[in-house]
Amino acid sequence: MSVVLTEVDDRGVATVRLNRPQVHNAYDGAVIDGLLDGLDRLADDRAVRVLVLRGNGRHFQAGADLAWLQQVAAMLPEANRDFSVRTTRAMRALHLFPHPTIALVHGACFGGGVGLAAACDVVVASAEARFALTEVKFGVVPAPIIPQLLKAIGLPQLRRWGISGEPFGADRAERMGLVHEVCPTGGLDEAAAPIIDAFLRAGPEATAATKRLTLEAAGALIPDALVERLVDVAAHHRASPEAAEGLASFLEKRNPAWYRG
Repeated sequence: MSVVLTEVDDRGVATVRLNRPQVHNAYDGAVIDGLLDGLDRLADDRAVRVLVLRGNGRHFQAGADLAWLQQVAAMLPEANRDFSVRTTRAMRALHLFPHPTIALVHGACFGGGVGLAAACDVVVASAEARFALTEVKFGVVPAPIIPQLLKAIGLPQLRRWGISGEPFGADRAERMGLVHEVCPTGGLDEAAAPIIDAFLRAGPEATAATKRLTLEAAGALIPDALVERLVDVAAHHRASPEAAEGLASFLEKRNPAWYRG
């Protein structure tokens, strides 16, 4: 079973579906590879006009598969770093996708899921959606998604929510700029339909050029030197004793050793 499903309809609307519903679409190496492959293929497909990102099952995306992160942290440094390379590349590929992108968020949107949403041009969330940048709770640094988060919600917001790991709801996500529109639970397709139609009515070449120029003018293209820094920080902290304790405490359902509450 593929963990990332892609399809393109006759209008040129590509849908990318995260497909690990049994673990709330938590990402592991296979999901990252599936995203990279799917985004690369769709970016080169001249029929594609719009990309819609969504998750199968009860949740959009619940962050990293923590059991998988433990395995990666225990790998040789080269393999650990390679996972950070691929994760950062996947996030940048979505962020720089040449055509308009829309994230449809329901249920949980945690950790890397928030980064995926922030990398899209438009985010529609259903009323019950819940968000959290959970990485710091496990002693992990969300390095691959920090550039996208900064552009989506700005420094003041990220200095709270990215450092505290606190959860927040769809209404607050809309107020901080992460979400463009909140719809009733079960109403994502209806809410997305006019946005998709508006993108389809725009000239595809003009749309692609405008998106690229907008990112360039905003300093949001994520240069290679920054990518290397993001990769190094993510890999280093994932393999740290603090991350080992943080991941173990979560999986063992106990407080981490650093908590004195």
